Amino acid sequence: MALNNTLGVRPVLQEPAVGAGAQLLLLALLGSAFGIGTAGLLSGLVFALALWAVLTVALRRSRLSRFGPANRVTLGRAILVGGVTALVADSFRSAPPVTLLVGLTAVALVLDGVDGKVARRTGTSSALGARFDMEVDAFLILVLSVYVSMELGPWVLVIGAMRYVFVAAARVWPWLTAPLPPSTARKTVAALQGVLLLVAGAGLLPGAVNAGVAAVALALLVWSFGRDVVGLWRGSRVRVRVVTVVVRGGGREPVLETVAG
Repeated sequence: MALNNTLGVRPVLQEPAVGAGAQLLLLALLGSAFGIGTAGLLSGLVFALALWAVLTVALRRSRLSRFGPANRVTLGRAILVGGVTALVADSFRSAPPVTLLVGLTAVALVLDGVDGKVARRTGTSSALGARFDMEVDAFLILVLSVYVSMELGPWVLVIGAMRYVFVAAARVWPWLTAPLPPSTARKTVAALQGVLLLVAGAGLLPGAVNAGVAAVALALLVWSFGRDVVGLWRGSRVRVRVVTVVVRGGGREPVLETVAG
C-alpha cells in the first residue's frame, strides 16, 4: 500500500520540476534570440527556482492525487510570467523588445480566463489551484507595475503592492483573513488590472493617456480593496450569542442571536 501511494504521488511532485525546466528553456531562448542580459536571466532563474520550491511544498501539503489540466494551464501562465519578469528586469539595462513583452503578457492574461473554466469542466477545482492562480495573477500585476512605473513614476507601484500590503496587514489584524463572499465586481477589477497596465506599458498611446489608464486601474483597485476591507471590518464587529427562551409547554429552546461587537 505504501509503495502504491508513493508511485501515485511522484508524478504530481514532478510537475513543478517540469515547469522549472520549461522556464529555463524559455530563458535560454530569450537570451539567445533577443539578447537578454545577466540581470534578466538571473531574475528569471530566481523566479523558476522559487516557483519550483513553493509549488512543491504546496503540493506536498495539499496531498493532491493528480496535478490536473487546470493547474497545468496555470503553470504555463507562470512560465510566461517568468519570461515577462526577465524582460522587465532587463529593461533597467536597455529597452526591452516591447512586442515580445506585450505578446507574452497578453497570452498570460488570456489564459487567466481558461484555467478556471478547465477546472470546472473537468471537476478538478481545488483550494491549491485557486491559490496558485491568484498568486500568479498578483505577481504578474506586480511585475507590470514595476515596468510601467519606470515611465509614469513610482505611484504606479501601489497597484502591484496593494495585495501584498493587504496580506501583511492580515498578520496584524486577523479579521482581514475572514472569507469574502463571491463578487463579480472584485473579479472584474482584478482582471482589468493586467489589461490596463499592459495598455499603459505598450507605448502605443500618448504619455498623458497612459497615465490616465494607470490611474483608472489604481482607482478601481482602491475601490475594490476598500469595499472588501470595510465589509470584513463590519463582519468582525458582529458576534453570535446563544440565548435560551421558554417555549410553550415549559420547554426551553436555544436561539442564536446576532449582536454588534
